[in-house]
Amino acid sequence: MIPSVNPSGSDTRGLLYYLYETGKYEDHTDPHLVASFDGMSPDPGRDPSATLTDLQQLLDQPVMALAKHARPAKHVWHTSVRADPGDRILSDEEWADIARRIVAATGIDPGDGQPGCRWAAVRHADDHIHIVATLVTEDGHRPDDFRSGARAQAEARLIEKELGLHQVAPGDGTAAQRPTSAERHKAERQGRERTAREELRETVRRAVAGARSDEEFFDRLAAAGLLIRKRAAPSGDLLGYKVALPDDLNKDGEPVFYPGARLAPDLSLPRIRERWAGDAQDVPAARREDATRTGPGGPAAARRGTASAVWQAVLVVEHGEDAVAAAHIAAAGEVLDALAKTSAAHTRRELRDAATAFERASRSHVRAVRGHDRALRQAARDLVQGGPALGRGEDGAATAMTIDMLFFLITAAAHWHARKGHAQQAEAATRAAAHLRTAYQAAAAQPLGVLYQRGRRLSRPMLQRQTVLLREALPELAEQILAEPGWYALAATLAEAEAAGHDTPVLLSDVAGRRELGTADSVSDVLVWRMRRTADLPADASHLPETSTAGRRSATRGTTTGRSAPGRQRSGEDTSRKAR
Repeated sequence: MIPSVNPSGSDTRGLLYYLYETGKYEDHTDPHLVASFDGMSPDPGRDPSATLTDLQQLLDQPVMALAKHARPAKHVWHTSVRADPGDRILSDEEWADIARRIVAATGIDPGDGQPGCRWAAVRHADDHIHIVATLVTEDGHRPDDFRSGARAQAEARLIEKELGLHQVAPGDGTAAQRPTSAERHKAERQGRERTAREELRETVRRAVAGARSDEEFFDRLAAAGLLIRKRAAPSGDLLGYKVALPDDLNKDGEPVFYPGARLAPDLSLPRIRERWAGDAQDVPAARREDATRTGPGGPAAARRGTASAVWQAVLVVEHGEDAVAAAHIAAAGEVLDALAKTSAAHTRRELRDAATAFERASRSHVRAVRGHDRALRQAARDLVQGGPALGRGEDGAATAMTIDMLFFLITAAAHWHARKGHAQQAEAATRAAAHLRTAYQAAAAQPLGVLYQRGRRLSRPMLQRQTVLLREALPELAEQILAEPGWYALAATLAEAEAAGHDTPVLLSDVAGRRELGTADSVSDVLVWRMRRTADLPADASHLPETSTAGRRSATRGTTTGRSAPGRQRSGEDTSRKAR
């Protein structure tokens, strides 16, 4: 159950007109009062003799009783209370009790003999009510409604438990501002899937991903088609910004601008600048090489680099200090935004939904220490600069590899938030992981299908050899892997790594041991991508020739004697050390 307290207004009758209007909004059916401050207020929805003016004058009476100069300019308090879509339909009596509890909890009408404000609760749809009140108590004072939004949320958590409704995870004040009812209805009238606020938030997030300066950030906003207003100090220093959609206009035909901080707490200009200020700080030498790459080299190369950076981040989130882990979690949001922006059509929707869901998980009260997250931010930048990826070939396979690694990072973030008691963030990360799982299935189907067929075509001796290798290297997982459809793709990858000169038993043990595999749908799939990344094998194997018998014998001799093709084993070991 979500209470949404809106900014105070000045037009009681205008708000009542909106609540009782049925001609413009599909969900405005049978508007009527379910409760009011005195239980006897006129109901323009059910009483033919009652008018909106009657109800407005009754609610405004304590305001009008004050001297004109003493009347508050913004005297109208308004909140909606909406049930979860999966909840049962509540009765009018239940909604009436909910309304009374909300106005008491928020200080609008505290009860227990204390003076309260006049209010009315209107229900015009099955799943929600609106409460309108005037912010002058019966004795002419301002009500104690400080932090009324947080107080309404706390009461809603109690109501959910008592009525057996869906229990919303408690927040911590770091969530982005929800769209207002007016914004939602405006989006419906304009035929938009999302409100202007939500579209702007996503566009600004994508513009931030991997950006390194004010100039680059604003250039990206302009390229995305947004209108921009900058706020400068008398000295000329830039202090802030606002953005608007060109076709989102107010009643005067002017664009509706939103400050960055009103889109999300971390999208104010000072908070955005912290990201690229951190890029200039020193980072541990072990991660400096990945963080200072000069170019992505195309979509596939950018994705392979991202997979490596993401794998490093998993270890940091699981074992690093809180402030450093928080920075990596925030930067993971940038990677998701960049990947969604450059994804192929068959994964775009799920990746966008994953990025949108994870946005809530990217912020908490643990303040991120920027600078240590440079590798992830560079990966986001490379994804953007690498351009859109094709959904096939090396681009498509590298995308599957990246999504697989991201799934583990986002899952690690969910566990981190859960340990810290960040309920909303943990839930958001879990939802993002579910979208990534679906996106992975779409991205991985073709490249894993190719590897599966290659594995099926391996000679019986070669397949038996890989089976023995698996049982020796991973005795506790071997039987599970052999029963998975992905085993043949893994067998093909093992044969390819062996032909390339790698010590496959060591490589397999290494990639399996770096993190638990319990959250994986298919252990063999995970090992395929880890091996191909660590051994520097092409993500897409469709263009490779089948391994020859001579090549297999040569690889076998190399593995048996502990010698490998010059340079290849060393490269794999170096990559393994970086991954650890």
